[in-house]
Amino acid sequence: MQSTDGKEKKSTREILHQTALKAPSQSGVYLWRNAQNSVIYVGKAKNLKNRLSSYFAGNKDIKTRMLISNAVSIEYITTKNEYEAFLLENNLIKKYSPRYNIDLKDGKSYPVLRITNEEYPRLFKTRNVLKDGSRYFGPYPDASALDMFIDTLYKIYPLRHCKVFRKKDTPCLYYHMGQCKAPCCGKISKESYNDYFGEISSLLEGKGDETRRKVEDEMKASAARLDFEKAARLRDGLRALSIMQNQNVVEGFDSEDRDYIAYDREGELVSFTVLKIREGKLLGRDNYRVISLSEEDELVSEFLSAYYTRKEELPPFIYLPNQRDYQLLSSWIKDNFDSDTKLYVVDQEGGIEKKHKAAMEMAFFNAKEDIKRRLRERGDMPAMEELKNLLGLGKLPVRIEGFDIAHIGGKFPVASLISFYNGNPDKKNYRYFRLKTTDGYIDDFMSMREAVSRRYTRLLNEQADLPDLILIDGGIGQVNAVYEILEALDLDIPVAGLAKRDEEIWLPHGEKPICLPKRSDALRLLQRVRDETHRFATSRNQRLRTKENVVSIFSQIDGIGPKKEKLLLEHFSTIKKLSESPVDEVISLLSISEEKALSVIAQAVKLSQERDEKKEVQKKSLNQAGTTAQNAYEAGKIADAADWLQKRFEEGL
Repeated sequence: MQSTDGKEKKSTREILHQTALKAPSQSGVYLWRNAQNSVIYVGKAKNLKNRLSSYFAGNKDIKTRMLISNAVSIEYITTKNEYEAFLLENNLIKKYSPRYNIDLKDGKSYPVLRITNEEYPRLFKTRNVLKDGSRYFGPYPDASALDMFIDTLYKIYPLRHCKVFRKKDTPCLYYHMGQCKAPCCGKISKESYNDYFGEISSLLEGKGDETRRKVEDEMKASAARLDFEKAARLRDGLRALSIMQNQNVVEGFDSEDRDYIAYDREGELVSFTVLKIREGKLLGRDNYRVISLSEEDELVSEFLSAYYTRKEELPPFIYLPNQRDYQLLSSWIKDNFDSDTKLYVVDQEGGIEKKHKAAMEMAFFNAKEDIKRRLRERGDMPAMEELKNLLGLGKLPVRIEGFDIAHIGGKFPVASLISFYNGNPDKKNYRYFRLKTTDGYIDDFMSMREAVSRRYTRLLNEQADLPDLILIDGGIGQVNAVYEILEALDLDIPVAGLAKRDEEIWLPHGEKPICLPKRSDALRLLQRVRDETHRFATSRNQRLRTKENVVSIFSQIDGIGPKKEKLLLEHFSTIKKLSESPVDEVISLLSISEEKALSVIAQAVKLSQERDEKKEVQKKSLNQAGTTAQNAYEAGKIADAADWLQKRFEEGL
């Protein structure tokens, strides 16, 4: 064993690096310690020197920088082979419980259903089991399925909703809605009310087919007694129970028990999902949130050694994501538990990925969703800090506003504005703009100018807070177009563009883009903003297309009803094509006289000309907007410039 002593703070990194360079080129386990001499991370390596030296090579991600910044010394223990290193690592993790290793003791507990020990009970979901005489059912791995089941029970049974039971003279709204029998007002006897909970308990007691048969027998007996109301309740209760029990069924697998393990990570945050398949059904879904600084190829082995602690917990088969240590793990399971559990890698070449793809995709999806929730809960501080340094911003980009343009061949142009706060979507501040200056032709630069002008003219007029950063979905051309408008409005808001092809970041008048590594936190945040602006713009454009197709320009022609309007739309698609069509074609299509056909074509010509004139006026107006607004600002007339811009857009209506 070898160690380093923490000297002056400014030289700690150098000391750590020298320790790494002096480590032997053989397998072993290494420990990082902090200033209090506590072990904060334990790792294993096939080659200690190479592994430890990698911590100090290149531009490391945030998780590695956190580890190095909190450490003052490194220790290592050599072993004969990598398998011995794995065993030793597992023992040391259990001994020290390091801060940056996987620890499952803080895993989320499963919810249970509680029926309170009261004169008139109530039921609800909880994660706390109290010794107060209440009845508990569960635990249930799928909380959302339990929520659905409880909601269904409240629809079937008229149970009280109030948290505290008090005698009253007047029943509440739930009584008048038929969702409560108002025991607080004496509208139902204690015996009749508790009969409901007897039925509910019957639904929840026992297992699988046993419960179903028991409730079905009672349902038939109630029907025989002509108690059809109770029989209907039991029938609906069985359906609700079936929903909860079969909420997560993966079809097409055989009846052998197995676990599927997948994970997702963002920096030091790692979320694992374990799907438990038993008798062909997904009966459990365990989510574990951990903080780990391990490398990708170490995460699964570290998790398995913490997750499986007894032989009884091991299923016959465990399926893993791409994992180079699966043979080592198989040996560990055999030696440590004397178990014949087999490990398989789902995406291994020539493996079994097709048969089990659905289950593994579900596991990965759950892990990714949990990472998204964790990022929302904490805010994406690492990404904002990296973005601040990268773009040279004066403060953290806490509020980011993103713009994108969507249209179909120039028709129905829409600009989306989305807002991110603390690195997460702030949907109450989403906006969209139905563009007026580019309706009918394609000009993304002009479209972006209009959207930005309208947005920040309004914020200036309202003296509202401005964003810390504007992100444009596009390259240098779109960025410069937006920058010109911001200059015209005398606004000093940083602006950047993210180009889709190579994920390049462009700044105003930049000669070359900024290219970040794929795992960059800053790039990930910008991609999230960009993707959300695109989604929001596209969805709005599609709704406008649907609305426009319902009420089209063809309906403005006199004598054209819904049926003929549909024929014109399907045959000509645009008013311009109709205006240029032969009379005989219109007569044949609509089965009308020549006189009426000429009238239809004449009106189409007029409507087409009006649309073309409107586009030309709008185009000229916006071309003048920047110059006029700039002149107004130079004279100190902010309100005049804002009003002028707004007036130009209103004239384009």
